Amino acid sequence: MKLNLTVDEVLSTTRSVRKRLDMSKPVPRQVIEECLELALQAPNGSNRNDWRWVVVDDKEKIAKLGNIYRATMADINRAYRMDVGIDPHHSALMSSVAALVDSIDRAPAMVVPLMMGRAEGKSAMEQAAMWGSVIQAVWSLFLALRERGIGAAWTTITLQREREVADLLSIPFDQYTQVGLFPIAYTIGTDFKKAWRKPLSEVLTYNQF
Repeated sequence: MKLNLTVDEVLSTTRSVRKRLDMSKPVPRQVIEECLELALQAPNGSNRNDWRWVVVDDKEKIAKLGNIYRATMADINRAYRMDVGIDPHHSALMSSVAALVDSIDRAPAMVVPLMMGRAEGKSAMEQAAMWGSVIQAVWSLFLALRERGIGAAWTTITLQREREVADLLSIPFDQYTQVGLFPIAYTIGTDFKKAWRKPLSEVLTYNQF
């Protein structure tokens, strides 16, 4: 089922969803593949299509990925006690993050996008070409999911334990870099709003910095 949102609505209301993921409702493979078909239309370097996509819907593996996510989050919480005062809704954001920590191991599916090669030791230009050949497709996936009443959470902290994830999913670690770990599920309600952002006047200049 599609929500029939306008392009502007999809672009302005696609969120990184955490609290409102319905972990009890399966997401059919057919729907995920339909969204990935759209995502793969995103631009990528020299149209090489070097990306790979690992969809995990095995409950045991999802639980293990959830444990890796939790362990990494615990590492970060111990290492960084920062008060990020940029977003006035920061406390709500932290509550949302905590909710995902509690529920991520019950996600009906997770997506792990991969880009070919390793970014370590690469120049800024080389890294930009690598990340810039897959990030657009990941966001296009989020947009396609949104139109179908499905949400996803953008998480990258498991990259700190990337080899553990690679071992679990049989990913050739030396050949592919993980882009993140993205739990997906149907959303509880579909009425998402615009998020707080700095005014354009504070971040835009013309012709010079």
